[in-house]
Amino acid sequence: MEVKLWHDKREREMYENFADLFAIIKATEKLEKAYVRDVVSPADYEAECLKLIAQFKTLASSLKETVPSIDRFVDTYKLDCPAALNRLMVSGVPATVEHRTVAASSSAGSTLAVAESVQHFITAMDSLKLNMVAVDQVHPLLSDLWASLSKLPQLSSEFEGKVKIKDWIVKLSKMGAADELTEQQSRQLLFDLDSSYNAFMAALPKAGA
Repeated sequence: MEVKLWHDKREREMYENFADLFAIIKATEKLEKAYVRDVVSPADYEAECLKLIAQFKTLASSLKETVPSIDRFVDTYKLDCPAALNRLMVSGVPATVEHRTVAASSSAGSTLAVAESVQHFITAMDSLKLNMVAVDQVHPLLSDLWASLSKLPQLSSEFEGKVKIKDWIVKLSKMGAADELTEQQSRQLLFDLDSSYNAFMAALPKAGA
């Protein structure tokens, strides 16, 4: 006797989405282990990790009603993936971005990184002023900004801008892709970006010293 796993199209789609979510978490765990073991290059790891993070956020957002808790989903399906959960739900950015080290610190490279950082600061602030406050709009902008700041060895991990942006990335990673910042959150993020930008510009003379 054939046993049906679903009774209608909607239920079938739900289980297929569950399978996709399960696969994304497992794939992220394997990717994290491959990176730690130096099986995959940093560039390939970062590209694949960014794709998995984006897929996870999009799917988790669409499954908000059926999967209100990712932790409960992981427990229900016996997923032992601590590295994946940290990357997808806590960090929200690839390890290469989170712990970026600069291979080349030439003045040309530093100048380019400074220009990129200024551009990302302005883009992020302008986007908020235009009321682009959805998580899937804000998160990539902050990730790009974090990556460009991380290319500058003169900026320590305690640099005000890096600390604030990292905190926001972590906060956004715990939200759904379609979620939106409240007016208060948007104003606070804009304030943090503005103060971080001013601190960044003030640090530039030191970087060139």
